[in-house]
Amino acid sequence: MFPGCIRLFSRYSTRWTFFSSSMAALYEGYTLCGLVPEQNLSNSGVRGIEQERDSDHVVVTDSTRSVTMYKVSDQKPLGRWTVKQGQSLTCPAVFNPKTKEYVAVSDNQVIRIWKEEDVLLDKTFKATVSSDIWRVHCAHGGDPVVLFQRGAVRLLDSLLSAPQQPIEEILAQEEAIRWSTNIVAETQQFVIFTTEQKGDTLIYLQGLNPNTLQRYRLEREEPGLSPLSFSVTYKDKHIHLLYLYPNGHVYQSVLSVRGLGTEEGLQALQVPRGLLLALPVGEGLLEAASALVLDEAHVAVVGVPHPSAGACKDFLCIWNTNFQTLQAGKEMAGKIYGQLWCYSNKLFIPHGKTLSVIPFVCPKSSLASALGKLKQAKAEESKSPASVPSWNKILHGEKAQPSRTVETRKMRTSRKSQSTLCLSADQVLDLIKTAPIEAVQKEVEGLLSRSDIQDLQPCVGQLVSILVSRSLADPSFYIPSTLAQLVHTQCLCHSACPDLVLLALEKKDYFLCQLCLQFFPDIPEAVTCACLKAFISLPDIDAEKASLEPDSISFVEALISRERAQVSFQNGYGTTTCEDRSDDPSEGGGIIKEKEKTSAPSEQICPVGLHKAVLLNEVLQTAYSETFLLPHLKDLSSQHVVLFLQYLQFLYLKYSQDDFPQMHGLRSPSLTQIMDWVCLVLDAHFTMLVMIPEAKGLLLNLHSFVKSQVRLVSELGKIEGSLQELKNMKVKKEVGQYSVEIIELF
Repeated sequence: MFPGCIRLFSRYSTRWTFFSSSMAALYEGYTLCGLVPEQNLSNSGVRGIEQERDSDHVVVTDSTRSVTMYKVSDQKPLGRWTVKQGQSLTCPAVFNPKTKEYVAVSDNQVIRIWKEEDVLLDKTFKATVSSDIWRVHCAHGGDPVVLFQRGAVRLLDSLLSAPQQPIEEILAQEEAIRWSTNIVAETQQFVIFTTEQKGDTLIYLQGLNPNTLQRYRLEREEPGLSPLSFSVTYKDKHIHLLYLYPNGHVYQSVLSVRGLGTEEGLQALQVPRGLLLALPVGEGLLEAASALVLDEAHVAVVGVPHPSAGACKDFLCIWNTNFQTLQAGKEMAGKIYGQLWCYSNKLFIPHGKTLSVIPFVCPKSSLASALGKLKQAKAEESKSPASVPSWNKILHGEKAQPSRTVETRKMRTSRKSQSTLCLSADQVLDLIKTAPIEAVQKEVEGLLSRSDIQDLQPCVGQLVSILVSRSLADPSFYIPSTLAQLVHTQCLCHSACPDLVLLALEKKDYFLCQLCLQFFPDIPEAVTCACLKAFISLPDIDAEKASLEPDSISFVEALISRERAQVSFQNGYGTTTCEDRSDDPSEGGGIIKEKEKTSAPSEQICPVGLHKAVLLNEVLQTAYSETFLLPHLKDLSSQHVVLFLQYLQFLYLKYSQDDFPQMHGLRSPSLTQIMDWVCLVLDAHFTMLVMIPEAKGLLLNLHSFVKSQVRLVSELGKIEGSLQELKNMKVKKEVGQYSVEIIELF
């Protein structure tokens, strides 16, 4: 990357495909990060994922030496910490929201604690304990707890007060922990872990403050079968434990948290179980699978064959446990490792060499929704004539009967003609396959203007698919106005009509391209770059012939028409910067270096035409993922790259002026998006830009832009710290009529 081009901001969009359904749904996922699986592909390389400060931040611990903190919506790492070569992290790192600290364990016995601003783990707090640690847990609303491999549990604070304190052994010699978690049930905190001993599966329920311990024994399944995964929820003073066996059986056991006491000892109680699901496993048994509770009626399952896909196990599914029905399914590319995490209606699943985030929704469970047969409002009910409310309806909630005096002759006539002349949605879909252009336009407009269509989204998707398919097959058939009208309904996404944008580019219908870029939330990066390449190579004469969206044109007109002097800029950049001024008072403190005079741009002339700038602005505002966008950006020629960077420079200079008008309501890119694209283009074409002479001055200016942004953010950080100190200062309650107070800020 070009020196100084630090990524200050990033804008990514979660591209979801919305469904109009009452059943559980898996939305379109996105990649959080890449993985480095083990050589034999038996392990994904992810040791654990824990939620961080809020629902949009997670901490990912790999199976080697690193801990990375991600902002999920941005798909961007915000911090990364690594132990030295030869050391290894032996349990997933957790975040303590009370102290804003991270806690992890290396080499089984070394507890490490650090904060976000720490860079090197070796320079942070470390404490060595006397026994091997299994996991550190930190439940929401609870304190961090340490579970040792031999079953003992300690609060982290009490353990750190005496790290070498003796640790008792709770488990038998041949007993080993397989899974553990930590929950807060009302006012008490519990650590739950399962063990295996000679084919038996045991459950330990350890309460803290007061300390209680209870052991349970699960019923045996078929000989030699042990649970593959466990999941826990707390409801009505009971802990619900859900577990999956290799034969596809999903059971639930309920443990009470009342009446637990040390007097019960460690006698193992037989816990009853109930079969929730009998999942299809195909041939053989499951090897890498997991079941995770989503709510009281839905379970997410990974690594189990889809009922309609044969023996293939690379699936993520949501099952309804109340009605034994499959609600949603999604095939995952690459090997499934049987790992699954859930935070804030997002599933985190490693597969192949990718860690993906899959948003989901689980509506309230009912028999109708489980069968996909929720009653839809009838057309007559949704379009009933106006009625005069009666006293019975007001007082008793009775359904008012339509008054015959309200329905006029005009209403009856229009209703009768509509029922006889309007075609159904299916009839319109059949008609547009062969009808002439005029008939297609008339029927589509009539269909969109009707109010008796219950669900417009699938209907619009089918209309566009048929129109695009016919346009591709018949070059003489193309209806830009109708396609634009359908896009304006905002019932479409790119995945519903993947050929629409490419068809618009082929037909040079730039207005339709603009609408798609505005309204489609899921345009792939390859299509975004195809639009960029088409727009940047478009001659200005041809671009001016296109009819574009008025607000976007008004914004660019305001930029081009207002000529201002470049004396001072906001955001830290200008021809006169802090570094260019002399500190010598005798020189006036404002001498500008001659070098900076020559390198700073002296004019603000837009390098492209008005309409071409409008189209480029639409590309700048399109959602993208840097990982997928960069390879396609490399296809741009050197001439187009330089022209694009010159336009980005022009935008930055205009935005940076002190008297730049804030034109709210007009569609325009933000300064953040402009800087992001500058960094992206430099990343994709760094070598080429260094080699060509005409890019030298441009690179120097762009380098100054990014430096100014770094300086701005640094100064804002200082201001934020100062304001935080002021906020934290205790204000004296009793202050006289006159007082002088000195505040020192560091």
